[in-house]
Amino acid sequence: MKHKTLSALLALVILVPLVLSACSTEECPECPACPEVAECPACPECPEAVAPIGERMATIVERGKIICGCNAELPGFGYLNPDGEFEGFDIDFCKALAAAVFGDPTAVEYRPLTAAERLPALQTGEIDVLIRNTTWTLTRDSKDNALNWAAVTFYDGQGMLVRKDSGFTTLEDMAGATVCSTTGTTTEMNLADAFRSRGIDYTPLLFEKTQDTSAAYEEGRCDGQTSDKSQLAALRSAMANPEDHVILDVTMSKEPLGPLTAHGTDQWNDVVRWVVFGMIQAEESGVSSQNLDEMMSSDDPTVRRLLGVEGGMGTSLGIRDDFMVQVIRAVGNYGEVYDRWLGPDGLDIPRGPNELWTNGGLLYPMAFR
Repeated sequence: MKHKTLSALLALVILVPLVLSACSTEECPECPACPEVAECPACPECPEAVAPIGERMATIVERGKIICGCNAELPGFGYLNPDGEFEGFDIDFCKALAAAVFGDPTAVEYRPLTAAERLPALQTGEIDVLIRNTTWTLTRDSKDNALNWAAVTFYDGQGMLVRKDSGFTTLEDMAGATVCSTTGTTTEMNLADAFRSRGIDYTPLLFEKTQDTSAAYEEGRCDGQTSDKSQLAALRSAMANPEDHVILDVTMSKEPLGPLTAHGTDQWNDVVRWVVFGMIQAEESGVSSQNLDEMMSSDDPTVRRLLGVEGGMGTSLGIRDDFMVQVIRAVGNYGEVYDRWLGPDGLDIPRGPNELWTNGGLLYPMAFR
């Protein structure tokens, strides 16, 4: 399946430049590019037509894999397991993209990046997509950083991890404390805003790597450690005595996390966006890796479009129409991915705002039509 899909897409990359010459005639038999090119003037009724792919997509297809910037230090989200394999919530979205484009979830090169390295790696084209607990902000989304978010995969908020016996129950209790944080992140700025707005003095202790930040806290070099609450839960789970530490009941910021691409890669960004929306829609529609074959014969129009039975949704993106079948078969729907890494058998983080909108959460996929 992988080789068949790759061959078709490579043929598309080669044939697109031929459109102007191949479509100069008014007769379909003289237009060999017609089956691969949408709105071919020589053959406008061609039922096989698909949209031409963008430049970044062409690069990815020619390369034969997706280069996904990720974390290698954060249990539950992005980390190396004892066998040296990347695993986690974010990693599954990298696999989902590879499944959508190539029909093969292993067609990924994982590029572990520190917080300081992650944005430049995307801006310079070193990676195709960044899926590494990165917060959507105005300055990152605008010309200042020239990045585009595709969707939100996890709604989070910044918290504070302290020792249970510290006596701290609020940020006000931490006046004069030393707080560990990772540099080059919104975390560092949010910390300053939170303490300044409360008129509290503190001493920041900054590190480039997440694991160094956590190690310094665990060694007692700082009184608290701040980051996204999900990250704090992940780091606490890896400590020698997780029960000795508590996350304060305070949220210092909004932290919408999700995959992002560089400006100027619109069609690739569309693919990333609709893979995420597709995983959310699959959960909403009750489509999972366990019942996928059964749901292929569903009469529900949304399910039929989602699974590529009708509607040509993949064609609109320049990829296979059954791209979500490949995704769901490889990693499951959104809920399956969440439960695998962040549910009771993982970090045990309540879904809260990461519930479907139909269950009172914020996850709302756009329409598959």
